[in-house]
Parts: sequence; C-alpha cells; structure tokens
Amino acid sequence: MFDMVGNIFKNLGNKPATRKYPFEKRTAFACSRGRVQGVDIDVCIFCGICARKCPADAIVVDRANKSWELDPFKCVICGACAEVCPKKCIAMGEQHGQVAAVKEKVKCVQQPQPKDNESQAG
Repeated sequence: MFDMVGNIFKNLGNKPATRKYPFEKRTAFACSRGRVQGVDIDVCIFCGICARKCPADAIVVDRANKSWELDPFKCVICGACAEVCPKKCIAMGEQHGQVAAVKEKVKCVQQPQPKDNESQAG
C-alpha cells in the first residue's frame, strides 16, 4: 500500500508518457509506409497487377473504362501495389491519413486524349 503512494507522488512530478495526439503529432519514421497517396493516371497502363497483388482487394482496375479505384478503408498499407507496378505510377506516402467521418473511395479516371486535327489532315 505504501509503495503505491510513492509511485503516485513520483508520477505527479513527471511528464506524461503519452502524447496529446491531436495537438502533438509525431513525425513519421524514415521509410515508413503511411498510406497510398494516389496513382499517376496518365502513366498507368491499367494492367491490373496491383489489384491482383493486393491482399485486401482494396484496388479495382477497369481497363475498359480506364479507371483505377482504391478503397482506403480496406487497404492494409502493405505497399505491395507500389512494388509490383511496372510503370511505378502508384505512390506511397509516409504520413498516415486523417480521421474520416465518411467512407469515400479514391477513383481516378484517365481522360481521353484530344485528337490532333493537324496530324489527321496531312
């Protein structure tokens, strides 16, 4: 009982062991995988290798519509998609995502390239 009183007085004089998270954010460690930042849709060839390698099935690639979709709430942040991408168009960031109230998917659609009238006329 008396040992506990000594611990109480010792802890009252020390600073807390944890951070006050929303106000004091810890910087990310070097080489940490925080989240998938996105895809460079203009470089993507829509091969679907990233979707096949994703262990959580968080990525859906639609070759016909030239779209790439990520469900960040399914993603386990393993980085397999970025490692196997042949064009290296998937970027992993070091910072973790913010708290979200609404579950939204990240969808990227490649815009059709405008046709050059001069090359067709010649």
